[in-house]
Amino acid sequence: MARIGDLLAEKRTLSFEFFPPKTPNATMQLGRAVGELEALEPDFVSITYGAGGSDRHRTGEVVSWMRADTGLEPMAHLTCLGHTRTEVAGLLVEYRRRNVQNILALGGDPPADDTPARSDYTYALDLLEDVSASGSFCVGVAAHPEVHPRSPSREIDRRHLADKLSIADFAITQFFFDVEHYVRLVDEMDALGIDKPIVPGIMPVTNVKHVARMAEMSGAEVPGWLIDRLDRGSDPEQIRRIGIEIASELCRSLLAAGAPGLHLYTLNQAATAREIVVNLDLASV
Repeated sequence: MARIGDLLAEKRTLSFEFFPPKTPNATMQLGRAVGELEALEPDFVSITYGAGGSDRHRTGEVVSWMRADTGLEPMAHLTCLGHTRTEVAGLLVEYRRRNVQNILALGGDPPADDTPARSDYTYALDLLEDVSASGSFCVGVAAHPEVHPRSPSREIDRRHLADKLSIADFAITQFFFDVEHYVRLVDEMDALGIDKPIVPGIMPVTNVKHVARMAEMSGAEVPGWLIDRLDRGSDPEQIRRIGIEIASELCRSLLAAGAPGLHLYTLNQAATAREIVVNLDLASV
């Protein structure tokens, strides 16, 4: 067992993100992806949570499986949307029982059908305070290099993130495509007296339409230069290869800028993440 804050204090980390499967075929796909990426010896992995807390039980099941049957260090995502304080307290007890060391405390996305998500929490900061107060977990939070899409201003967004990082142990960013967004974010936190590790999240682009939808939800910009480069691909495999090149270049720039680690969003597919790691020898970052 390892606390991510301790790992970040010792070395640059490599980590992957997975989401809980909803079908037998998806379960098999996740198992294959985990098996392939475990061989790269990541420092930790994270398991996402569905909109409005819809995947809460699946997240716990995946975390338990990883803890029992793999050598991976799983971090459970936990969202404030869709939860009462009593439910969160129960989940934290369950995670302690499962020897989970790390939790990512998030605001969360509303359900796709716009059904109001029942919650005792207004902001991720409220949830963060409860998780931190338990004294049992290393706690991370989300950071948006290009500002959270619901923030009224950049200044308010940065002060809110600084408030979270005054309590949390580290942050992991939403994906972005220009290293300048990350550098500016770190500089802004430094100006506010925050020096907690901020790990950049990298989304390799293998499907333009899919990433464009995700970017719209997260507030990330899909820059014109990225579309132009991907448009040079004449088939899906060539587009995937270009996406790997772009992600690898971003990883190099982030490491050169002093990033404390790299967090790759896998979408439960091993090949692209594995190729980036092998290309850059990231297993030894």
